[in-house]
Amino acid sequence: MRVVRTLLALRFFVVACNALWFPTLRPAAKRGCVRASILVPARNEARNLPRTLPTLLVQDADEVLVLDDGSEDGTAEVARVVANGHPRLRVLPGRPVPPGWRGKTWACWQLAVASRGDVLVFTDADVAWRPGALGALLRALERFPVVSAWPGQESVELWSGLMVNFLLHGAYGFLPHAILRRLGWANGQVLAVRRNAYFAAGGHRAVRQEVLEDVALARRIGELGLFRAPGLFRTAMYRSWGEAVEGFGKNLLDVHGRSRLVLLASAAYHLVLYTVPWAVDRRAALAGVVERLILQRMGRGPWWLALLTPLAPLLFLPAYGRALRGLQRWKGRLVG
Repeated sequence: MRVVRTLLALRFFVVACNALWFPTLRPAAKRGCVRASILVPARNEARNLPRTLPTLLVQDADEVLVLDDGSEDGTAEVARVVANGHPRLRVLPGRPVPPGWRGKTWACWQLAVASRGDVLVFTDADVAWRPGALGALLRALERFPVVSAWPGQESVELWSGLMVNFLLHGAYGFLPHAILRRLGWANGQVLAVRRNAYFAAGGHRAVRQEVLEDVALARRIGELGLFRAPGLFRTAMYRSWGEAVEGFGKNLLDVHGRSRLVLLASAAYHLVLYTVPWAVDRRAALAGVVERLILQRMGRGPWWLALLTPLAPLLFLPAYGRALRGLQRWKGRLVG
């Protein structure tokens, strides 16, 4: 198990680097006369919008645009009811996805074209914002043309919460911040960009076939500002284990460079690092839990989920299986 201990030591080194140097967004008041548009692509989000839309409307944005992307659950009507006539909300009907586009890139492009702001802030419909969040993004955009904030991950259900926290908080132990930033590893849950930089890079039209459209767009624009922001943004991505398997399964292959060999290596890596040691090396197993406790602290996630770390790689196996078979469907629509 010397290899496992070496890998864990490397991860502890990365975690220490990110704990020290991964910048954190702090709440701030909006200043100046910059016009900001908050843009929300929404497909079957009727259950999320009552929780999240009010938190967007209290931000000091010039407009909040919600695009109903062919929803079947009354998303548009829910948005209007929740907003209760709010003057800065516009609910847009999405047009059918054209050939050569993916659903989310098409929705985001329609939002960008319809917006009026000098700054475009794309955010998922399941992300709740805290006071001062928009001001923090605008301050960061004074230094970078594109900014991405990594939200905190909430747990609605035990097993899906374990998967979400394991994968997304685990990014803080994967690579140091400087490398993640150079690789353009943006998080599309919160992505802010100056309007002129967005359209100069071709916007979502230029990345219309990408599953990881957030990463592709950030790379085209360049000079990504990458921040931790669990105190400003909170998201509950999936509400069941089956939903998490489908959701992660749609993009795991793209995350691993569309290489099935790399995908298999990733599954084996996490099993060997966090699950197998409980049978052969308890010290290494406990070290893995300690690492995850630190990561949960960095992401402001429930600390006790770290105690279930050995189960997380097992829960992910069906998602890896879907990715290997090329099953990329989400919310009733083909993703890739």
